[in-house]
Amino acid sequence: MFGRKKEVPVLPEGTRRVHVRFVGEVQGVGFRWTCRTIAMDLKLTGWVKNEDDGSVTLELQGSDDAIGRFFTGLVGSFRRYHIVYHIDEKEDIALDPYETEFSVKFY
Repeated sequence: MFGRKKEVPVLPEGTRRVHVRFVGEVQGVGFRWTCRTIAMDLKLTGWVKNEDDGSVTLELQGSDDAIGRFFTGLVGSFRRYHIVYHIDEKEDIALDPYETEFSVKFY
C-alpha cells in the first residue's frame, strides 16, 4: 500500500466554510460550548476557540442552510440570557475536505 495517494474526500454540492470573529461578552459565558452543541446538532464541522484579546474565533463548514440555522440558534441561545456580542468579521474561506467533526480548541 506504500506509494498510493490518499483520495481527497468529496464534499456535498453547496458546502461552504466560514471564518467568523465574535467580540463582546463571549468568554466565560459558555459561548464555545454552545457553538459546539448547535454545530453538532446540525452536523456541521469546524472549530471554535477563545483568543487572547477576549474575542472568539469560529470556523464552520456545511450547507448554507445549516450554517444559517447555526447562527439563528446561536442568537436564540444567548438572547434569553441578555448576553451581548456581535460579529466583527465574517468571510467565506477554503473548504477542509478532511474535517469530520466540530471541536473546541484550547489555545
